[in-house]
Amino acid sequence: MHFHLLPAVCLLLALSVFALSAHGQPAPLVERLGFPPNTKVLIINGDDFGMNHATNEATEGALKCGGITSTTVMVPCPWFMEAVDIAKKHPQANIGVHTTLTSEWGRYKWGPVLGRVGAPSLCDKMGYFYGDVQEVYLAATPEDVEKEVRAQVDKAMQAGIDITHIDSHMGTMQYAPGYHKLYIKIAKDYNLPCRIAGHDIMDKFGGGYLIEEADKLGVLHPDVLYMDDPPSIEATESWWKNRLSEVQPGKVSEIYIHCGQLTPEMKATTGSAARRTADTEFFSDPKTHEFMKSLGIELLSYRELRCLQREGKPMPRVAKYGWDE
Repeated sequence: MHFHLLPAVCLLLALSVFALSAHGQPAPLVERLGFPPNTKVLIINGDDFGMNHATNEATEGALKCGGITSTTVMVPCPWFMEAVDIAKKHPQANIGVHTTLTSEWGRYKWGPVLGRVGAPSLCDKMGYFYGDVQEVYLAATPEDVEKEVRAQVDKAMQAGIDITHIDSHMGTMQYAPGYHKLYIKIAKDYNLPCRIAGHDIMDKFGGGYLIEEADKLGVLHPDVLYMDDPPSIEATESWWKNRLSEVQPGKVSEIYIHCGQLTPEMKATTGSAARRTADTEFFSDPKTHEFMKSLGIELLSYRELRCLQREGKPMPRVAKYGWDE
C-alpha cells in the first residue's frame, strides 16, 4: 500500500537521503530510509521460494500474513513456475532471486537454467548442480558462474516477477572473495540491492572491504545479517525471541528463514522439514508480531531498499506487510 506525500514532505525526505553525518560520511541507511536515527529496522526474508510445492504454499502464506516481508525464488527449481503464478497473483509481494549454484538434496535435484551444454563446469556427471559449495569452487569457471547467475535473474524478470533484490543459496556467491565481487557487480548491473553480511561477520574473514566496495558502487544492503538456526524444535520460540532482542538500534538488520509445511513431500525432500515448518509458524504467529512491536522493531522489505537505490529517496512507508483477501 503506497501513500501520496505532499510536495514539501517529499522534498524533506529527498534531502535526507543526501544528508551527511557529523563526520562528513553518508547518513546511516536507517536515516536515508526515512526512519529516526535509533530505530530498530528488520527485514525478514523467506529463502528457497520455488524449491517445491510445500515451500511455495508456506511462503505464500507467510507473505500473506506478514510473517516474512520478502522472499527469494530459486529459478532453476522444478516448482519455479508455481512461484511465478503466486507472484502474478500477488504483485505486492516483495520477491528477489535466490541465486542458485548448488543442488544439495540427495533425491530431488536441479541444474542450470542454461542447461548442461550452456554451463558445463557447473554440472556433475548427471547434469545437476554439485551438492555443496566446495565442489562448485573446485570445478566451476567464472564465465559459467556469471552466465548462469545472470540467466537466472533474466528468466525471473522474463517470467513477469518484479525483482526486488538478490541473495545467494547456500552462500555460494558470498563465501569466496572473487564470487562475492561478481555478486556485487551483478547487483549493480541490475540496479538491485543484495544481502551482504555485516562487518561483525565479514571482518573476521578479511572480507570487510567488500562492504565498502558495494557502498562505492551504490549497491544497498542490510547493515547486519543474523544467521544460524535454533538448536532444537523445542527451543524455536525462546531462541528466536532472544535473536529478535539482539536487533540493534540505528541499523537495518536481516533475518532469513526457510518456509515450509510438514507434508510428505517436504519430508521426502529435506531433513530440515520440521525446522522449516516451526520457523514459518513462529514468524507467522500474530503474537510474534506483537513481541517485535514491544521491542520497537520496525519491519522493512527489500522493495524499500530498491527504491532508495534506484530513485535516491525513500519509498513511502507501508502500513503493514501482507494483505487481506
